[in-house]
Amino acid sequence: MQLALSTWHEVEEYLRTSRAIIIPIGSTEQHGPNGLIGTDHLDAEIVSKGVGDEIGALVAPTLTIGMSQHHLGFAGSVTLRPSTLIAVVGDVVTSLMKHGFERFLFINGHGGNIATVTAAFDEIYATLSMRGPDVSSPVRCKMVGWWQGPRSDALAKELYGDVNGSHATASEVSLSQHYHPETIKHAQMSPKVAPKSTGFFDCADYRRRFPDGRIGSDPSLSTPEHGARIYQAAVADMVDTYRAFVAE
Repeated sequence: MQLALSTWHEVEEYLRTSRAIIIPIGSTEQHGPNGLIGTDHLDAEIVSKGVGDEIGALVAPTLTIGMSQHHLGFAGSVTLRPSTLIAVVGDVVTSLMKHGFERFLFINGHGGNIATVTAAFDEIYATLSMRGPDVSSPVRCKMVGWWQGPRSDALAKELYGDVNGSHATASEVSLSQHYHPETIKHAQMSPKVAPKSTGFFDCADYRRRFPDGRIGSDPSLSTPEHGARIYQAAVADMVDTYRAFVAE
């Protein structure tokens, strides 16, 4: 069930039986020679929609721009400042809290969002803690990467071994190819496996260390067929995550 495709009457009806919502979040940033700039938010979106379809959970519109300052050395990348993303996440959660939502599961597609979104959760909890009498709030926020489950992890190792990498990964490119097969790109990778990360700072430093945008990966191995398998594994993992979170 998608919030954007529902009426307010339907949302009120949903709230009679559930106070939980899934919020896909990703980024708009380069993903190497054959990866789409929208890979991170597209992957979070397809997995979130899959979970919603599987168990009838409500899925909010995707937050498509994240904290990606280190990718600004590549054309087309867009970022929010950490302070802006903290405000965006806070406003989204607070708006939905007003209607009675209490459990917010952010299914994430971008590792660069983790620190900032975690800080946003702390801001939300601080506001609740400071608002008056010492009354416990039922509001809980959680963020999890769509790839952070046992099925997804095992499948990525089976398909790609040590060359899945940590940015422009073979698995994330495969998942986006499954979601949008009409956009599949082909490119030469040189070197075939990108260098691994030893850390980076601003966008110029990132571009110097990783000239084609990849980190530790060989996304030339990506296929939409792999993506279909990754999708099924990720949805199953996130269904388990959602159910455990709601039951806490």
